[in-house]
Amino acid sequence: MATNFFDAAESAGRTSPRFDRPLHPAGRWAFLAIIIGAVIYAATSIFVDTRHVGETLQVGVFLFLGLALLIALGFEFVNGFHDTANAVATVIYTNSMSPSVAVIWSGVFNFLGVIVSSGAVAYSIITLLPVELILHIGSAAGYAMIFALLFAAVLWNLATWFVGLPNSSSHALIGSILGVGFANQLLSAGKGGTSGVDWGQAEKVLSSLLFSPLMGFIGAMVLLWVMKLLIRKPELYREPDGNKAPPRGIRALLIATCTAVSFAHGGNDGQKGMGLIMLILIGCAPTAYALNRTMPESATPAFVQSTNRAAAIFEAHGGTPMPVDRARTILSGALQDKKANTPAVYGAIDTVSRDIAARISGYGALSKVPAAVTPNLRNDMYLVLDTSRMVSGAKEAGARFSKAELDALKAYQTHLQDGTRYIPFWVKAIVAIALGLGTMVGWKRIVVTVGERIGKVHMTYGMGASAEIVAAGTILLAEVYGMPVSTTHILTSGVAGSAVANGAGLQRRTITHMVAAWLLTLPAAMLLSGGLYWLLLTGIRLAG
Repeated sequence: MATNFFDAAESAGRTSPRFDRPLHPAGRWAFLAIIIGAVIYAATSIFVDTRHVGETLQVGVFLFLGLALLIALGFEFVNGFHDTANAVATVIYTNSMSPSVAVIWSGVFNFLGVIVSSGAVAYSIITLLPVELILHIGSAAGYAMIFALLFAAVLWNLATWFVGLPNSSSHALIGSILGVGFANQLLSAGKGGTSGVDWGQAEKVLSSLLFSPLMGFIGAMVLLWVMKLLIRKPELYREPDGNKAPPRGIRALLIATCTAVSFAHGGNDGQKGMGLIMLILIGCAPTAYALNRTMPESATPAFVQSTNRAAAIFEAHGGTPMPVDRARTILSGALQDKKANTPAVYGAIDTVSRDIAARISGYGALSKVPAAVTPNLRNDMYLVLDTSRMVSGAKEAGARFSKAELDALKAYQTHLQDGTRYIPFWVKAIVAIALGLGTMVGWKRIVVTVGERIGKVHMTYGMGASAEIVAAGTILLAEVYGMPVSTTHILTSGVAGSAVANGAGLQRRTITHMVAAWLLTLPAAMLLSGGLYWLLLTGIRLAG
């Protein structure tokens, strides 16, 4: 019986790589040792971080935190064997690398990609979540949100992997986030925009998911055409000769492109798990993780100066000082209504900003902020960051503020972001391990689909190279701009585009199923996460 719904006869007659070589027992022991080591490393890091700031976690909270982290890392693990199979399919089906070497190689570069990533994509994902849940992430609703969206994304990924569909983990996660936000808005009637999805941010994220596959398809198709015009090397455009390795130069090219895609995938997709893990840590151990306590004390004067400068700008443009509690209410309302260019909002930003500057100046550094005021200070910084961005990002901002003022506001926003949006190295490390290890497990189903069931003929060297060059370039560019994209969508589209450019044609059935999965992922993940959120929140309320 075929292992998925694709007809095995579609690839009959092709020379397929051998996937049946068993893993050496030493490999299994090494795999287990890495997992145990990562768990111990994470637990020790949390213990040290919380003890350093004087925060003691109760046993129940520590166990709950451990469970949440395991589920988040489970998402990254599934992401590894679901998405990264796309990176190794080309080197496997061109005989550039054996399957076992290819997946280990890819896993290592996925690991490195996560480690050196910037974190910008992580917080692009988080901004899709309802503001009220981000501000109160340690509440019952906050925990229900985290578990619901993670379970939904993992379940959909496993379902599509089981039938061998190259589905996007990014797409599934974003659908899960939108489902939770929509469900929370339905369950929080009357609370306004902060209870639901920020559809403006959602539009930006979804547009990147929509256009990146088109870039993959068109880019790979055009690149292969250009290669054929400029590189007159017939062997580059031939199918592999049986199980023989390609010529040395072509083999080096294909290994390099596989490496680039693996590295880029780690840098982009690994950040999604980081962002969710940081939310979990902030909810369970706010004193240690709600603020960036790694910022040196020497950075405090510049932070305070930037804050006071921004406050003065808003005051100069009509802002009037007011009580801090009223200012917070106005900022929350501005986020609900998506309207920030009013004198009242300017005055609220001015007031809360000066309060932030006074408190941080009084403590001397973010690392010295007392436990009792940490969540409140973080929320104030979050409110000011988002409302000031609405002001400076508005179409009329250029006419309302001078260039020097806009530069000062941007510098202030960067300081706020540095103070609230950071990722400890150990979080990067355990996500990198989960993604890297996931790459080495369960990859066969997706590899066969990409390698055999998209084009009508066997993949040529040029097809594999053009698809992966475009995929790596697109993913790396998206990371620079902090946009989440799908490795699966880009690379499979690139394989399809290169097949068209090569005159090979496409297998209609496979393409139809892939498009159907692309269209179904968003609503399916939304329904799953929304339903799970309702069930979990109802259960928590009944238990309480």
